Amino acid sequence: MLLQLSSEQEFFQKTTARYLQDNAPVAELRRRRDDPEGFKSRYWRQGAELGWTSLLVSEDDGGVSISGRGLVDLTLVAYEFGRHAAPGPLALTNVVAGALSAGQYADKSLIAGLLDGSKLVAWCISEGSPDDGLANLRFEISQEGNELVLNGVKRSVESANQASHLLVTGRTGSGLSQVVVPVDAPGVSIKPMQGVDLSRRFSLVKLENVRVPLSAAVGAVGGADAAVELQLQQALVLLSAEALGAMQASFDMTVEWAFDRYSFGRSLASYQALKHRFAHMATWLQASHAVCDEAARAVNEARPDAAELVSAAKAYVGQYGAELIQDCVQLHGGIGVTFEHDLHLYLRRLTLIRTLLGTPDVHLRRLAELVAKKENGRGE
Repeated sequence: MLLQLSSEQEFFQKTTARYLQDNAPVAELRRRRDDPEGFKSRYWRQGAELGWTSLLVSEDDGGVSISGRGLVDLTLVAYEFGRHAAPGPLALTNVVAGALSAGQYADKSLIAGLLDGSKLVAWCISEGSPDDGLANLRFEISQEGNELVLNGVKRSVESANQASHLLVTGRTGSGLSQVVVPVDAPGVSIKPMQGVDLSRRFSLVKLENVRVPLSAAVGAVGGADAAVELQLQQALVLLSAEALGAMQASFDMTVEWAFDRYSFGRSLASYQALKHRFAHMATWLQASHAVCDEAARAVNEARPDAAELVSAAKAYVGQYGAELIQDCVQLHGGIGVTFEHDLHLYLRRLTLIRTLLGTPDVHLRRLAELVAKKENGRGE
């Protein structure tokens, strides 16, 4: 990130980096390749103690911020998660905790559990192609008397296998609703999915005629559109910051490799053709820093251009981040495609992130629609 950090923010970021280096080393990531959970609960609780989960929650519910700009502070943690390919549902947990707090959810113990890391609530938003949860949600949430009835399928739900509850986003009439559902409620089934990342776990969640009391709603039934849009923007900012961290780690690793590796008596970094490739990568990297930083500011300040900027960030980082890390793999030569080398950890993380909550193509279309809508509004 290129943000001008305060001393408190610098300390917060460095503390997170040291913790991840000590508790999520590469050897641990490899060891957990086939672990159904992906990370230890103790690891997550200790991270929560460092402040990872409290930055989007109101002070009345126990939230704190470092600079008064909670989302911007949180991007510093997300960036370090990307730099270390760290395990844990960072974006998911914070978005859900913020949603429950903003929606004045009645069960404060659930929010407290998210803050101290003792509980996880999986956000069921994505429904797969074509828009992956950005529009046209088909999941049905209907009201029958004092009950809410949920029917549908959500896919690529992170950490559902470790969650005690689900925050389900669906459609009630022409509006959106959000409902908290215990994972052991009748009609809920969770099926693990295969993924490319070594430590992230996703599931397909199916809800068939699941009934919960009306008090399980977060905010107004059928009136959660604005809340869901904010949650999407927050999640996209955090995912982009994490992808940026993976890009930076890959670039730094490759530059170091090029200076240390010699061919015909010269370091690889001294060859003009490779300098050109590094220059391209450095340009993509700096542009990614800039657009991610601006998107975080825009969402934190609730600016009118926030939706455009988060889609621009997700599209740019998804496209050029993939090109950058693929270039890094090629520059390493044969060792770059081996499991023993660390580079694939960042390629896996970037590959995963670019598909979550919309691919670059989806966000380019969304950005075009937002810009066209704005221009049409000016014309009227």
